[in-house]
Amino acid sequence: MLMPHQKEWTRNAERTIHTLKRLLEPVAVDIQHIGSTAIPSIYAKPIIDLVVGVRILDDIVSYAELLKQHDIVFRGEDVAGQLLFVMGDFEKDTRTHHIHAVRWNGAEWNNYINFRDYLNHFSDKAMEYDTCKKKLTTQFADDRGSYTKGKKELIDRLLNEAHMWKAGISCCGQNLEMEK
Repeated sequence: MLMPHQKEWTRNAERTIHTLKRLLEPVAVDIQHIGSTAIPSIYAKPIIDLVVGVRILDDIVSYAELLKQHDIVFRGEDVAGQLLFVMGDFEKDTRTHHIHAVRWNGAEWNNYINFRDYLNHFSDKAMEYDTCKKKLTTQFADDRGSYTKGKKELIDRLLNEAHMWKAGISCCGQNLEMEK
């Protein structure tokens, strides 16, 4: 279910980042709020996405038990090059947070940060993504896999544009220079 942006998402993300920084201080280089809940102009599922950047991905695995003591559960490698931790009400099968551990400044890290920053900078791109998500949510209400697959082409294009924007290359009939 998609919802309009909630200010509480930002506050919740900040509190969770603070906790993660305290728990993961030796291995976490940076922790950022990402995903649709980090883009105030669009609708989102009420799940906070965070990315934890580490120098060596496997280093965070040794913190799994400590994180579990704080209701952060290790789910393993959800996609190549990423480890997933989740928070939520597991008795009700409700997730409140997805915490993605990736190599800091690697491709996955840069994709998450660039995508968020690009959509926050270009409202027309954010609205294009928002429209796509709303359509797919209606079309695939009970099929998360098809919903995710349906966004892939648009996400890939927007990521490509975001990388060009970050590099200061113009694209798509727009001047994509970053503000200094």
